[in-house]
Amino acid sequence: MLDEIKIIIHNGKQFITDPKNVQLPKPFRGRPEISTVKVDENKLVELCPVSAISANPVRIDLGKCTFCGECAFRFPEKITFTTDYKLSTNIPERLIVKEGENLPIEIDREAIRPEIKDIFKNSFKLRQVSAGGDNSAEFELNACGNANFDMGRYGIEFVASPRHADGILVTGPITESMAEAVEIAWKAVPEPKVFILCGTDAISGGIFAGSKALNREFLNRIKVDLYIPGNPPHPLNIENGLLDLIGR
Repeated sequence: MLDEIKIIIHNGKQFITDPKNVQLPKPFRGRPEISTVKVDENKLVELCPVSAISANPVRIDLGKCTFCGECAFRFPEKITFTTDYKLSTNIPERLIVKEGENLPIEIDREAIRPEIKDIFKNSFKLRQVSAGGDNSAEFELNACGNANFDMGRYGIEFVASPRHADGILVTGPITESMAEAVEIAWKAVPEPKVFILCGTDAISGGIFAGSKALNREFLNRIKVDLYIPGNPPHPLNIENGLLDLIGR
């Protein structure tokens, strides 16, 4: 017992005390900013492999963006990536970053269903469903529970069964083989419940968008409560998004 106490004293506090006020170092790429400098917009649009950039005026859809950074490398006078990791929102239109509008991405609190804040504020259990994911977002979700981020201290945890969950969190582009499984998991969650899309692949299909191997029709029949962009999302983005959703 004394040895364990010595280790705890030696290591100190490993967890991030305040996840809402952390300064991440570069080369982390967070929320992009688009200047009003004139460039060849056609070349800029053609550069993006996932069609996340549109022109006139220049816009970046973070629901599609893979954060590869190629646009900033090629047009540094036009696009820069900040270290702002707070990217989650419940309004998909807020994921679109516009030229000359350097605004934070936030949750619309008025759009949050009252029962979410009333019931899940102190205890929020999620069933994570990997719907054809590449394990990158899944790795970051695992990191949310480690000693650094310690999401469990806020009562937010992942559970093994949707029947024990308050909602489901989907990663991956939702392949044809996983479409039914996602719907079954969703139906198994008791009311009231929350549906979350985590990662670029889950939000838009990412680099797989338009593939015949995907089946995303289920998303047309439900309301998504939270979008967590990123490829993959940083644990601080995930943690802050969930905390904002439940009003913590």
